[in-house]
Amino acid sequence: MSEIKVNSIKGVGATTAAITVNNTDGTATANLTNRQGKNLIINGAFQIAQRNLSSTISGYGSVDRFRVQHSGTDEAPTQAQVDVASGTTPYTLGFRKAFRITNGNQTSGAGSTDYINFQYYAEAQDIAKSGWNYTSSSSFVTLQFWIKSSVAQNFQGRLRTRQGTSYNYAFETGSLSADTWTKVTKTVPGNSNLQFDNNTAKNFQIDIFGFYGSGRTSNSTPLDTWIAYASGTQTKDNTETWYTTNDATLEITGMQLEVGSVATDFEHLTFNEDLLKCQRYFHKSGDIGQPQEWFPGVATYCQYGAVPAKCLDGDQDRAFFEGNFPTLMRDQPTVVFYPARDGVANTSGNVSKYNSDTLVGLTAQPSGGCQRFIGYLATDTTHQAFTFQYTAEAEL
Repeated sequence: MSEIKVNSIKGVGATTAAITVNNTDGTATANLTNRQGKNLIINGAFQIAQRNLSSTISGYGSVDRFRVQHSGTDEAPTQAQVDVASGTTPYTLGFRKAFRITNGNQTSGAGSTDYINFQYYAEAQDIAKSGWNYTSSSSFVTLQFWIKSSVAQNFQGRLRTRQGTSYNYAFETGSLSADTWTKVTKTVPGNSNLQFDNNTAKNFQIDIFGFYGSGRTSNSTPLDTWIAYASGTQTKDNTETWYTTNDATLEITGMQLEVGSVATDFEHLTFNEDLLKCQRYFHKSGDIGQPQEWFPGVATYCQYGAVPAKCLDGDQDRAFFEGNFPTLMRDQPTVVFYPARDGVANTSGNVSKYNSDTLVGLTAQPSGGCQRFIGYLATDTTHQAFTFQYTAEAEL
């Protein structure tokens, strides 16, 4: 019987072994590029945008699971889901959508407390059970994303844990050429001070800054290493050029966080697969992803995919309703109702009369659980039936 004894198998010209063998027990570890479920980021291809296609709010306003935070601005920036241009490298890799910030006109300059940034939170349990030995400096996760700026400069980013003693990991994108997609890869070791509880709380925060004011930054902040979080040393000092350029843009796509020291091929999911993952945190009624998609607060297309609620005993001021969410939500959601007739304003806290452009105010509504909501719609008028759209939110 023949045997081949090796420590590892590596491709010609490769820097990392494809298979590593444990010399003690004979087990092997393989670096696979097609592992299912490897991406710990939800909606990293930015193809889901249930709330709206663009918004100027600070918070969750367009693409799911990601938000834009801003403060101290003279003019609010715009966050938007946008198309990836054909012929670019991300396009050839299968990315069709990106997340863009368009800066406002910051006429008073870059203030010490001003900021604009992309932000993402992962559930603590998703990191705790990912397979990353996060308290070991010899165990790694790898973050990768594509980024494009209309202004040539270096941008700052950071990772932050939020349970136990908060820790911070600052990094840079490196100098970007204007209007050119650049891939950024960061291999991040564990640290004995990191904590990830097995619960649904927010943890593992990712920030990419268009600008972060000097009140929260310091050039003494070390790069690519974990340090205890402190409000004044979150990143190195930020270049101001992008922030002081009116209508400057910053875009990201293809964000993936995976266990291991190698950035493998992005895990593309179908629209339905990504949508279901996003609906754990935010869900709306209506025809999602269709040309006639309704967005909360917008009357256009609100009649498509509308939900009916019939009164149990003729002409009444209340209608019983029972509904199931597409998936188990992270927490008990906040449910908001909207009218489902485009002839009236799409204001929250209202429904509409069935087959009538009549706005009907709610005085009570069903209570929502993590899986379903049940109860009655109580209104300030009577009718045989009502129609509505709704949102259910349990975001981090």
